[in-house]
Amino acid sequence: MKDGTQLDISAYWAAALAQRAEEMAGFFAPGAQVLWPNTNERFTAEEFIRANCEYPGAWEGEVERVEAMGPLLITVVRVFDAGRTVSFHVTSFFRVEDGRIAALEEYWGDDGPPPAWRQALGIGRPIR
Repeated sequence: MKDGTQLDISAYWAAALAQRAEEMAGFFAPGAQVLWPNTNERFTAEEFIRANCEYPGAWEGEVERVEAMGPLLITVVRVFDAGRTVSFHVTSFFRVEDGRIAALEEYWGDDGPPPAWRQALGIGRPIR
């Protein structure tokens, strides 16, 4: 088993953000599973690629962080629409075997201001 650094994560994210299904498919091992716990969904790699590539609109993104620990590769990516009117952060946990994605678990969150109740407390400050 190769470690997670054997996966070209920049190339994977470029293909995913550009919604290039055939290119994305080459990154997944046979039988790979994808989990989206936020919405309680489990996908085959084929279903995941379809969901990604049929999502409406054109998307861009920036890989903000990559951590590799043996066969586990973790990324934090900011994803935004082409007009940059909406954005999300996705934290992805890739289990890599022989340089391909065997399992992927992703957590998506909307970017935006803190909720009003927390603003009212006057705590916290912007990260950037």
